[in-house]
Amino acid sequence: MSRPPRITLPTRDGVSASTVATSPGAWPSMLDFLAERIPAVTREDWARRMVHGEVLDAQGQPVSPQEPFRSGTRLHYWRSLPFEHRVPFEESIVFQDDWLVVADKPHFLPVTPKGRYVQETLLVRLKRRTGIDTLTPMHRIDLETAGLVVFTVQPHTRHAYQGLLRERLVNKTYEAIAPWRPELNWPQVRRSRLEESERFMAMHEVPGEPNAETHIDVIAVKGELAHYRLKPLTGQKHQLRAHLNALGLPIVGDRIYPTLWPPAPADQPPDFSRPLQLLARKLSFTDPITGALRAFESTRQLDWLQGLR
Repeated sequence: MSRPPRITLPTRDGVSASTVATSPGAWPSMLDFLAERIPAVTREDWARRMVHGEVLDAQGQPVSPQEPFRSGTRLHYWRSLPFEHRVPFEESIVFQDDWLVVADKPHFLPVTPKGRYVQETLLVRLKRRTGIDTLTPMHRIDLETAGLVVFTVQPHTRHAYQGLLRERLVNKTYEAIAPWRPELNWPQVRRSRLEESERFMAMHEVPGEPNAETHIDVIAVKGELAHYRLKPLTGQKHQLRAHLNALGLPIVGDRIYPTLWPPAPADQPPDFSRPLQLLARKLSFTDPITGALRAFESTRQLDWLQGLR
């Protein structure tokens, strides 16, 4: 028997609906299932959401806390947090048409909802700002990294645009501030195999077939620091940060490499005083829909550049 078609749900305050499938089990009610399946939300909060019509079934109808459990269906809900610390920096839109929205992201702002951030994310901010519920990131950068992020507008074009990344047809240029090591040969190409390490969140180089390649050059030097230009040909997690760290050049302000900084307690605002000195400066590609050359550049500057002039 075929499944019913997926329904399209509107965003709520810029947040798209999330979906969870009900797997086989012996839960007495839908509330019991959600409380066990997604324990990050308390049972009391799930019950409150259901009473207020914030949990819907596969047909888009509200689900009550007492509704008996049924497997093989879908439940829809909207992520929310009781409190979010404001990220006190603003994004800007550098380009917008019927196909793309290109944003210039500040440091510390996540691209998509995750962990302690929902409203304070670039995606949700842009949906609220533009009124475009169908925005989807073509790619992502770390929350600590500033600079360009491209979003697709039309759902039927997402695969074509995201395919540019898979086929390595997007030219990306980053800039970073890191220690200066004159004994290294410049420019250079760093090729290595990156895999997740046992250390939380970190990537590291391991023997094997390279899966990451970065072209590195020096823009300027002053004292013990240098301004670097980075051109990644691949897109491994933390690639630029891991490659520079492997060269003994951890990026200024990096909270993961070479050592992990402890996170701020959830009830305290994050420390915004030392941003990672990494910027997604330029991005270009041939548009798979229009055939036009797309080229964008961030207007942001790395804070530490003032010390290099």
